[in-house]
Amino acid sequence: MDYTTLGSTGMDVSRICLGCWSLGLDSSSKEEWSVGEAESTAIIERALDLGINFFDTSNSYSWGDSERVLGRTVSEYDRDELVIASKVRFAPEENAHRNATGLSRKTIEQELSNSLDRLGMDSLDLYQTHRWDHDTPIEETLRALDDAVRRSRVRYTGTSSMWAYQFAEALHTSDRLGLDRFMTMQNHYNLVYREEEREMLPLCDRENVGVIPWSPLAQGYLARPHDQLTATPRGEELAERHAEYRAGGGPEINARVEELADDRGVSMAQVALAWVLHQDTVDAPIIGVSSVEHLEDAVEALEVSLSDSDLAYLEEPYEPLAVSGHE
Repeated sequence: MDYTTLGSTGMDVSRICLGCWSLGLDSSSKEEWSVGEAESTAIIERALDLGINFFDTSNSYSWGDSERVLGRTVSEYDRDELVIASKVRFAPEENAHRNATGLSRKTIEQELSNSLDRLGMDSLDLYQTHRWDHDTPIEETLRALDDAVRRSRVRYTGTSSMWAYQFAEALHTSDRLGLDRFMTMQNHYNLVYREEEREMLPLCDRENVGVIPWSPLAQGYLARPHDQLTATPRGEELAERHAEYRAGGGPEINARVEELADDRGVSMAQVALAWVLHQDTVDAPIIGVSSVEHLEDAVEALEVSLSDSDLAYLEEPYEPLAVSGHE
């Protein structure tokens, strides 16, 4: 495993972050591709064996069960060695009450307490806002998060997909009010969706913000040939929700990933992930998996070296797309 410093936090994290969206206690609890407790535990334990020390979850993943299974599993390990991240913004359970969502002080304080209870922890290493809240002034959100840091319930704060002007506003507001800054950006970024290169990634680079992109494999689109997209339940759902992956040169990029993978004797997923890992602004892509085998395949991408000509060949068909991943 390779490690890097996460933005300006000073924390060392594995170059691969295990995303826990698909993990839970009951395989039928939320998403069709979610896995149950036994498989979730096996994935987390194998990640630890492989040297992954960075885990990303949310109060909304598997209706809180993602946090529960992550907390139960890592309780058997040295907590000080791990970097645990969670998020707040969306509903933590079905039919959640009105103040369970959003980024008000009330929601942040109660949902942070609930997340810590589910994880069985006293503090989080990274607590992130899970998208922008148009109904709550950013000052309110930032003050609540700053209080959480000062009370040692959270070490660092981060955020996720938004417009670059919103992120700049949040950073400026923190500086103006003397509040703890967002230290990380979890954004939508992969070979077939590169709109973040226009404004968000340069902003993160200038402000020394850690970049931990979600969907580095385009939710599986870059892990299999284009004509096999709907071969799995997740692929069928992807075809409906993420049509942008099949536009803007997506099919040609998919074909070139397949070609390069065949030439190298590696998987498509490893080539696509290696491309993300070669981007200077990226600290640790967040990998979501539903099996130990997929996890091991992802980690092996660290051994795949791409030349400048390889990178250019993969990137050349890309065309501008409508912004996707945030409002």
